[in-house]
Amino acid sequence: MHVQRPQGPRADFPSEAFAMTQSLKGKTAIITGSNSGIGLGVAHELARAGADVVINSFTDREEDHKLAADLGKEHGVTARYVKADLSKGDEARGLIREVGRCDILVNNAGIQHVAPIEEFPVEKWDAIIAIMLSAAYHTTAEALPMMREAGWGRVVNIASAHGLTASPYKSAYVSAKHGLVGMTKVVALETAKEPITANAICPGYVKTPLVEAQIPDTAKKYNMSEEEVIEKVILDRQPSKEFATTGQLGQTAVFLCSPAADQITGTTISVDGGWTAL
Repeated sequence: MHVQRPQGPRADFPSEAFAMTQSLKGKTAIITGSNSGIGLGVAHELARAGADVVINSFTDREEDHKLAADLGKEHGVTARYVKADLSKGDEARGLIREVGRCDILVNNAGIQHVAPIEEFPVEKWDAIIAIMLSAAYHTTAEALPMMREAGWGRVVNIASAHGLTASPYKSAYVSAKHGLVGMTKVVALETAKEPITANAICPGYVKTPLVEAQIPDTAKKYNMSEEEVIEKVILDRQPSKEFATTGQLGQTAVFLCSPAADQITGTTISVDGGWTAL
């Protein structure tokens, strides 16, 4: 019998209790693609644990800067927003240089496009690879010297269950995420004798505003209730039949930055409700 675990904002392990066991005070974390969704959730949890945070996207709106200011005020840390178009290597590197310090780098930025490979638009392929793989190379290459100078560092790449397995019609996304997992291992080996680690978090389906917005239309498409479409369509490959939350991913990132994870490097942590166990 399936026992449904509690849902809602308190379904995670309590963030405040978790943060009390961790301390990232004095560390600066840069999270790419973080003015919403997973990236913003990770930023909140790193800030809750005491890290100063830099959030990022390709826009430069008043609300982006207010989002950072509110985040910093909520957690009592310094938070700022820095615009960078991660499809451009020089801007990805410029993000790290502009901040000037990077103890924790979370490569999270991503986009998606779905199409058969013979119909996949070249410009979409190029954009996905640039934003989700090449950008992580550029930011990591800029951040590692800063981590070495500081004598400590953490690279946390937000990969995906699709970094470990595949689905049809997602050739660019799957290729980028597999590549990100591979690059994570290389960085880990190159820093193995230093107080720097590199790991990848591999989420399954995560409850973000973008996913939530898709549920009503998908329900209409399949003539199902929203509850049915969540279980039978969206979460078809996720055995738990529950979304992961941005808070859970953020707390996983905090764990990877903690002393308990000092010897965890070059690996993946799946937060996918059993998807990759199939």
